[in-house]
Amino acid sequence: MSERTIRPMRREELGLALDWAAAEGWNPGLADAACFFAADPGGFLIAEAAGKPVGCVSAVRYGEAFGFLGFYIVRPGHRGRGHGLALWHAAMARLQPGTVGLDGVVAQQANYRRSGFELLHRNIRYGAAAPRAPRIAGALEAVDAADLPFEAIQAFDRRFFPAAREAFLRAWLAAPGHVARAVPGPDGLCGYAVLRPCREGSKIGPLFAEGPATARALFAALLAAARPGPVFLDLPEPNADAVAMAVEAGMSPAFETARMYAGPPPGLPIEGIYGITSFELG
Repeated sequence: MSERTIRPMRREELGLALDWAAAEGWNPGLADAACFFAADPGGFLIAEAAGKPVGCVSAVRYGEAFGFLGFYIVRPGHRGRGHGLALWHAAMARLQPGTVGLDGVVAQQANYRRSGFELLHRNIRYGAAAPRAPRIAGALEAVDAADLPFEAIQAFDRRFFPAAREAFLRAWLAAPGHVARAVPGPDGLCGYAVLRPCREGSKIGPLFAEGPATARALFAALLAAARPGPVFLDLPEPNADAVAMAVEAGMSPAFETARMYAGPPPGLPIEGIYGITSFELG
């Protein structure tokens, strides 16, 4: 199809992809564009046909060994014409030769498997209109993450994410409307988490913690800081403590994805992942 072109998005075009994501029901954050673009300015691709945008995909590289694929959308009315496949090939080519992760809708698992992806686990979005704050054992205190050295937060984050992501993390912690809390520990941090305002309510992510008590302290602190409206938490199903925390708060499943990898999976300590950062960037 000679009229199709695929190219990197400009920063000002990323809002279009977020609008498309909102139309798909994915509920993006209000400051996602700047944060996502900071992660990898060349990692957002747009397909155009006859000069008009028809689809997009993100292929964000975190160094040479790991990348994440998301924002895989072809607009209604332009599907079935090969745009999606062309975007897929462009994204995968950009992320080679490292491991590639994605959060795919369950219905597409078979298609992703044919492209070399294997299911690792499900990620489930839990939500509630007014979640109840969990009971907190002990005297754990969540403090403003801005009061702690960025290097400590970055080092802790690296334990639960497959690669360093300094530029993204700096933007994510400081974005307008974002609330970041951390629990200090003797060796740096015991946990940290971020709440961000979205087009509907708020989402918590990431929420990384060394144990259930720390996770609940962070969860309670962010619920107290949330603006009026529903709150959502995207958690890995194998973390039973994370599921229990969400259920105790009165949350119920609203959406799920399949966390899949092409290449060796990163082997993260899932027992410390109480909330993933985002379905789009991992």
